[in-house]
Amino acid sequence: MEKQFFGFVWDVKKELENISKHRLDFTEASKAFLDPDRKTFIDFKHNKKEKRYFCIGKVSGRILTVRFTYRTGKIRIIGAGYWRKGRKHYEEKI
Repeated sequence: MEKQFFGFVWDVKKELENISKHRLDFTEASKAFLDPDRKTFIDFKHNKKEKRYFCIGKVSGRILTVRFTYRTGKIRIIGAGYWRKGRKHYEEKI
């Protein structure tokens, strides 16, 4: 079963797993894309079947990393969490 939210889509089962593991739902995760200072990177590790990406943005004062892909013109969220590695990349000056 899929859920849609303002140009985002995700699998409800994956969202429930993410909530259990990271205490974060995908509606909240989608807010990382609103950060004007967000950074996006290719996810080379999980890039086998389709192109996957990381969006790293600030949400409620914390740095959030969102794994996603593009499908049928929408951003499909795959997973999200407050990971130290994402914080490091966000704070790097490019």
